[in-house]
Amino acid sequence: MVTFRIMASRSVNKVILIGHLGRDAETAYTASQVAVTKFSVATNRRWKDQQTGEWKEETDWSRVVLWRGENVAPYLTKGTQVYVEGRLQTRSYDDKDGKKVWATDVVADNVILLGGRGAGGGAGTGPDEGFSQEGYTQPAGQGPGQGMRSAPRSRPAASPAAEMPMSDGISDDDVPF
Repeated sequence: MVTFRIMASRSVNKVILIGHLGRDAETAYTASQVAVTKFSVATNRRWKDQQTGEWKEETDWSRVVLWRGENVAPYLTKGTQVYVEGRLQTRSYDDKDGKKVWATDVVADNVILLGGRGAGGGAGTGPDEGFSQEGYTQPAGQGPGQGMRSAPRSRPAASPAAEMPMSDGISDDDVPF
């Protein structure tokens, strides 16, 4: 017998994504030198249309923010398959016309590179191939866009197999931002 208890005082904000990066990650630093890495992840859903019998596919894009991820950022390159675990955070800002814009990002707690060197992952899958922020609290007032400056980005040398184009059909035109 299964018993359920409803606890009104608790809530869950948890996101798990497995997908491919749409472009290289960008790292910037806050005024207090905290690294903020941003990237977008494409996830696909495929289903069979009940009326036509045709297979259809839909791609969703998620913006991901990774705090203090400078050690993994050089490996977060376009086409890399990643596992992202984190939480949703909605923020607002004023655009160039003064209009309030709302955006929802995934604030990553864990990022793990998936796939081997020849599978578009760009790195191995050993235990040190990811970044975890468990127990890390984002500094007050250190959200995205607050006092950040861009940093030069070094990129690891890619193996010839890693430079082969991905066959997932993702192009620069698919990236929403």
